[in-house]
Parts: sequence; structure tokens; C-alpha cells
Amino acid sequence: MLDVPLLIGGQSCPARDGRTFERRNPVTGAVASRAAAATLEDADAAVAAAQAAFPAWAALAPNERRSRLLRAAEQLQARSAEFIAVAGETGAMANWYGFNVQLAANILREAASMTTQINGEVIPSDVPGSFAMALRQPCGVVLGIAPWNAPVILATRAIAMPLACGNTVVLKASELSPAVHRLIGQVLQEAGLGDGVVNVISNAPEDAPAIVERLIANPAVRRVNFTGSTRVGRIVGELSARHLKPALLELGGKAPLLVLEDADLDAAVQAAAFGAYFNQGQICMSTERLIVDARVAEDFVARLAAKIASLPAGNPEAADSVLGSLVDASAGTRIQGLIDDALEQGATLVAGGQLAGSILQPTLLDGVTAGMRLYREESFGPVAVVLRGEGDEALLRLANDSEFGLSAAIFSRDTGRALALAQRLESGICHINGPTVHDEAQMPFGGVKASGYGSFGGKAAIEQFTQLRWITLQNGPRHYPI
Repeated sequence: MLDVPLLIGGQSCPARDGRTFERRNPVTGAVASRAAAATLEDADAAVAAAQAAFPAWAALAPNERRSRLLRAAEQLQARSAEFIAVAGETGAMANWYGFNVQLAANILREAASMTTQINGEVIPSDVPGSFAMALRQPCGVVLGIAPWNAPVILATRAIAMPLACGNTVVLKASELSPAVHRLIGQVLQEAGLGDGVVNVISNAPEDAPAIVERLIANPAVRRVNFTGSTRVGRIVGELSARHLKPALLELGGKAPLLVLEDADLDAAVQAAAFGAYFNQGQICMSTERLIVDARVAEDFVARLAAKIASLPAGNPEAADSVLGSLVDASAGTRIQGLIDDALEQGATLVAGGQLAGSILQPTLLDGVTAGMRLYREESFGPVAVVLRGEGDEALLRLANDSEFGLSAAIFSRDTGRALALAQRLESGICHINGPTVHDEAQMPFGGVKASGYGSFGGKAAIEQFTQLRWITLQNGPRHYPI
């Protein structure tokens, strides 16, 4: 069990009133971490520390910021074992946390490479003697709110590009993975970014609404980024709009994987199994809808069912477990309700469906129709449904019949045909002959519709975390009408 203090102004500290909260391992029930439960005054202090650190951090030469971020990336990767050791907070497999650390280190490296790419432009002016420029400058304090499901990746993503752009950061840790998020802050602090450049606060679950509102309302907070559910994202977006704070929101998904009649079915099955069931389907990009041409559907379903049989879920520490645990037993109960609703309305259980506490076996349902909750609601679990249509247009209609639009995939041997379909899919991301679960630090990552707006990643994120300013220099006299 780990004790998790706050990180404010470079110092580890308890909550002002001494309160803590516990996060338990969803499989064993043992206490995985005991974290400081920040007060509203702690939230204020974290923002004040970030604001105090901003002038010096923003004034650093870009290559100095680069070197500090690269040093942080190396230290993060070197401490992979420490992150894996706290995987018990979420019940995830060790390989998932190891992958998290690798990609998070790359996110820091990519951010470091962007410090010299924050460009402006000279704009021709109609005013004689006026030299006009558009400059991108740091905004100030950026609030990052990160989830538990890919805890190292998504918390690092919430802070890396804001730092590269010259901002300072307050990271609000997830209540379900406070130790992991606090460890990220500690690594960056020890890498020498500077006191107050990154601050991390954790809060008791019942305090989350008040803490988030207090942080967003703080005048020193100039930008907000949030990764999480669409339900909470709407709240964060509304609060940000109320206080006139631009927000970057990456929200839920219901990712479709389209299997055209000419697809390589073995390749499609491998991608579908990985996309639907890795990390128990608890990834925003997880494949939830398998939209298959009816002419190959029976063959595809049979092959996928055979693959599922080789993917047992269980205690992450058990040698025979391929998939780990859901984040808690209540997630299993919620998902079971979705499965039961579909079965009661005539869907067929092809594979899986067995639930024991927080362990849900990978599940595949066929015959799912529009009246079933699983057709539209994000399961955020190891559940995929088969939807059948005949012809590309029918598959496209099914794929776009969703409020979500984050990630998608298309399998076809005719890549030109697939590319034409990809351009008509309503999603922020689409992979041809690859899985819906795919992320790289340098790629623009974001969704459309109820999956949010704005993009993380590489150059795309510069716009999110800088302020574009118009500046002119008048050379010589200027004519005025009065």
C-alpha cells in the first residue's frame, strides 16, 4: 500500500485538513493506495504555485525546455517497474502498464521536439509602414484532468505539450489511480523541470465536482484539457465555457470495425480481438461494433469466437491470465446489465459473458439491433457486437449511426475503396487494415460528435496550448483621418 501526498510547488504535502481516501485493488480488495484528499484551499494553492512558476518556465530558451523534457522522458522510462508495481489500483495487466510507460516516454520526447516548432507568421498589412506578425505565446496555467484507464499515457499527455509550449500545469489525478498520477509528477519534479512547473492534486471521489469547479473557475487557469467519459466531459465543457476557458475534450467512443466482403478475415479477427478485449476493453478506442458484410459474417464470427477462447480474463497476477480485471465490480454489474438487455431482446451470445466480481470474460454478441442498449451505449468493457449489412453503403450507414466518433477501422484488400469509405466515416481517427486501438505520440488524436473536440499530439496540440496574438510594428509616419 502506498501513501500518496499532494505535489504543490515542488513539495510533497498532505491535504490541509489531513484527510485521505483509499483505493482498493478490484480483484483482492486490498488497499492499493491511500491518497491525500485535497481541499478547495489545496486546489487554490496548486494553481498559485503553477502561476508563480510560469514566468521563469515560459522564459526558458526552447532548447532548455527540450533538454528538461527529454531528461524527464528517460527517467520515466527507467522507472517502469515502479509504475507496474502500482497496477493493482486498476487491476490491469503488467504488460498494459509497461506499454503505458513506453508510450508516455515517447509523448514527452515528442513534446520536447516541438519546443522549436511553435511558429508565427508575418502577415502583409494594408497600412503603409506597418509590419504585422502573428505570434504564438504560452497561455499561463493549464489544468489537465486525466482518467485511470491508460493512466500513464493519458496523464502524461495532459501535461507534456502544455509544458513544451511554455505553460505550467496542475494535474488533477484520477480518484481510481492516484498513486500512478502522483508518480508521474514526482518523476518530472526529480528531472529538474522546476518547483511548481508541474503540480499534482488528488481528491476523494465525493469531492470531485467541487474540486474541478474550483480549479476551472480560478482566474489563473487559462486552458483546460480533459480525457474521460462524455457525461463528465459535458460538465467540464460547460464549466469551462461559463468561465470563458478554452477546453480540449477527448471523450467516449463506440469504435466500429468494418469488415468488407473482400477483407483478409484472419487479419480482421486479430485486430478485432486486440481492439475489443485488450485491457478488458477499457480504452476509449476499443472496438465495440463489428460491422461485417453479411456475405462473410458467418465465417468471421466463427473465427473470432475461436480466438476469444484463447483469451481468458483473470487475476492479473495469475500465470494463465491473458486479460486482467475491470476497474471494479460495479463496472461488471453495469456491463452485465447491457448484455442482459440485449439477450432479452433476442441477441445471441456467441462467446463469453461470464462475470465473477470484477472479472468479465471477453464477450461477443450477434444479432444486436437498434432497439438494444448495446447498439448505442458505450460498454467500456470486453464486449463487442456484430452488426451485419450487405455492401459498402450499408456498412457505412451502420458505422455512422452513433453519437460517438473517435476511432474506426476498415478491413479490405482494396485500399483505394477503403480510403474512399474512410473519408466518409464520421470519426476523428480511422485505420485501414489496422486496429481501432492505435496511438502514436506525434499523431493528431481527437474525436468528433460526442467524442469531443480538439486534438492532442504533436503539432496539432500547439494550437490548443498557445495564445495566437497579433502584433504590429509601425515604421515611419501613419496617416489618421482626424
